Amino acid sequence: MTSTAPRRVLGPFAAASVVVGMVVGAGIFRSASLVAANLQNDMLVLAAWALGGLFALCGALVYAELSNAFPHPGGDYRFLKLAYGPLVGFLFAWSRFAVIFSASAAMLAFVAADYLAELVPLSGLARGGVAGLAIVVLTGFNLAGVKRSTNGQIVLVSADVLALLVLGVAAASLIASGTPPLTPTPVPQPFGAAAFGQAMVFVMLAFGGFNDAATLSAEVRRPRDMTLAMVGGMGVVTALYLLANWAYLTGLGGAGLAASAAPAAQLMAIAFGQAGQVTMVIFVGIAALAIVNALVIVGGRTLYAVAGDEPALGRLAAWDEVAGVPRRAIWVQCAVSLCLVAWGSLSTGFAQMVDFLSPVFWLFLSLTGPALITLRRRAPAVERPFKVPLYPLVPLIFTGGCLFVLQSSLRYVGWTGSAISFGMLGLGLGVRFALKAPLQPPDGK
Repeated sequence: MTSTAPRRVLGPFAAASVVVGMVVGAGIFRSASLVAANLQNDMLVLAAWALGGLFALCGALVYAELSNAFPHPGGDYRFLKLAYGPLVGFLFAWSRFAVIFSASAAMLAFVAADYLAELVPLSGLARGGVAGLAIVVLTGFNLAGVKRSTNGQIVLVSADVLALLVLGVAAASLIASGTPPLTPTPVPQPFGAAAFGQAMVFVMLAFGGFNDAATLSAEVRRPRDMTLAMVGGMGVVTALYLLANWAYLTGLGGAGLAASAAPAAQLMAIAFGQAGQVTMVIFVGIAALAIVNALVIVGGRTLYAVAGDEPALGRLAAWDEVAGVPRRAIWVQCAVSLCLVAWGSLSTGFAQMVDFLSPVFWLFLSLTGPALITLRRRAPAVERPFKVPLYPLVPLIFTGGCLFVLQSSLRYVGWTGSAISFGMLGLGLGVRFALKAPLQPPDGK
């Protein structure tokens, strides 16, 4: 491991697959029901998802400019450090490494195991074994090389996209056969600010994750590739989300969608019978694995980037020149995820911790828009191959959306969840001070 920096070997399609893979996962197969239950109005449901796509597009534009101007394996870590100083950058990286990435990978590996259990009976410990095996196998793919891991990501994301397209086909077939919706649509409820706000929390959470692809900014071949990946990826996601919700509403009806715990599988069962339902179960499991793979890809790069700035973590700042991956950092990320899988086999506490840390995630995301404005003023001479249009309106819209979800997340988790969420930041602060402490007294005394 002689190289200290990544090489530019990725094209826009590979990078875009990470963008789509980080966003399109099990969420769209579950959160759509919660949105419909809050709004009880088909047109408002589609409007909410369209508005979420607009918010995500604003975020993609912000990240495209920052990624092109300041390419770095740390992605957000680099932007926040430049704008707000090393402490804020470290705390962001800590929150991402300690729970958000590791626990999310563990949780989604369990989602894949749970869907497998729909086809093959599995005990709780067996599900834990399947989840752990999924993480180890995907880690192995990533350690084999960046091209192999991104090629695998393209395959997994293609299955995600195919699953959502199949939902559209199912709805079209029901229209062609004259099959009415499963549940007649009741009288649409009028617009209510509180209900719409609550629905937007679930919509915007379903669009989250696109920012993590910024960790590949130092590995794309050309600056425009990052822009195409960010903007094009989120455009694809928005179109797929609108298609999926139209399909749900067409086949299940608004009330049926609101009452369904697995709307995709239910729609496929109506359109194509049990075979369609089993197919969709498999697709949802693959969608979960796509996010796990994307988390492995970007998670190790964040740890690698921080280790390069922290002498005490220097052993993790090693880049495998042959494979094009931060091998040691990926192993550490894998080890933490496996520990959480072991915990999750005995308890569901780690999934609750992921929910509790969502306020921290949105806190740091809300700092990105102001960071773009700050860095434009502080570093005007830096070359910017891409600039956000309608500046500063776009970054301000993105910041406003993040702050909205932040306050909604705080209200959702309550005082206890907020204390745990920001308590983890406090723990990260302690780790930061420990890393900065001298390893021995001055003069060796």
